[in-house]
Amino acid sequence: MNPSDTITYEPFGSYKGKEIFKFRIKNVHENYVELLNYGAIVKSIVVPDRNGNKENVVLGFPTLEGYLQDTSYIGATVGRFANRINNAEFSIENTTYHLDKNDGKNNNHSGSAGFNNNVFDFIIKEDSIIFTLESKNGEGGFPGNLNTKAIYKWTDKNELKIEFLAVADEPTPLNLTNHSYFNLSACKEKIHNHKLNIQATKILESTSDYIPTGKIIPANEYLFFNYKLADVMQNSGLNIYYIFDRSSANENAVCELFEEKSGRLMRVFTSYPGLQLYTGDYLNSATIGEHSKYYEPFDGLCLECQFYPDSPNHKHFPNTIFDAGQVYNETITYTFDVMLPKYATE
Repeated sequence: MNPSDTITYEPFGSYKGKEIFKFRIKNVHENYVELLNYGAIVKSIVVPDRNGNKENVVLGFPTLEGYLQDTSYIGATVGRFANRINNAEFSIENTTYHLDKNDGKNNNHSGSAGFNNNVFDFIIKEDSIIFTLESKNGEGGFPGNLNTKAIYKWTDKNELKIEFLAVADEPTPLNLTNHSYFNLSACKEKIHNHKLNIQATKILESTSDYIPTGKIIPANEYLFFNYKLADVMQNSGLNIYYIFDRSSANENAVCELFEEKSGRLMRVFTSYPGLQLYTGDYLNSATIGEHSKYYEPFDGLCLECQFYPDSPNHKHFPNTIFDAGQVYNETITYTFDVMLPKYATE
């Protein structure tokens, strides 16, 4: 099927009686992204290294079965509320809502209501794919009927632009993100030697099960200013929410990821106030991935631009309770470039 010169799609299987398709958006340089309407997943991002070798820089699976067995949200759109909600409950005015306890006593990535294992409808436009999903009142314990759009564009500048739109008919918490795992070496190595820069000097203090205490604290030893991940990780994983050092304006990159051997540089732009850095500590795929291997800890890292975790339970955090009819509209852009060897040594 060829709806346009730049966007093509083909069958990828079925789930619960619904057809799954693999979409490919190609730019003038023959670089491309692949997406699925299952979970509005980013399946692959294929871009060149400094020598012109084109490789996939995100984790993914060659078949639908890999995604059906996946427990790490690889590439998925996460909603209606990304990250954790303490005790799997929150209140709106005088009503308390109880969610699935799928992460100990807490709710993570919305439990059974998660967008990651839903089949989205889709519309193809000239330069974009619009995935749409209806989430019913009460699914997973969340209030309100919700209509969501995840819009993907892939530009001639090697930019993957993601826009999330959502509106509900009752007040409900909303926090959507993309859960791609990046490895700019195309999985030739683990992520430890990637250099990371996050424009953030503050983080959320969290408990051992990643629930915010409510305190905003200096990042200190978790600062990332062009540091190798290994230098900050110190033989352990990281799962930390960073608060950007700026307002909601998204003209400047909030994050840069660089891999020296390939020369690949990824920049992140977003309208969100912060991101969750997760270094893939618990990766353990049941099937072989796109890179001809079973994914294991530290094969990829997530830069999940989103609102603060557990924000419905912290009044001083940015508000994530959206009123009936209030439009949720947030953006994430990943851009890909290559740098000469000189850049890596400066």
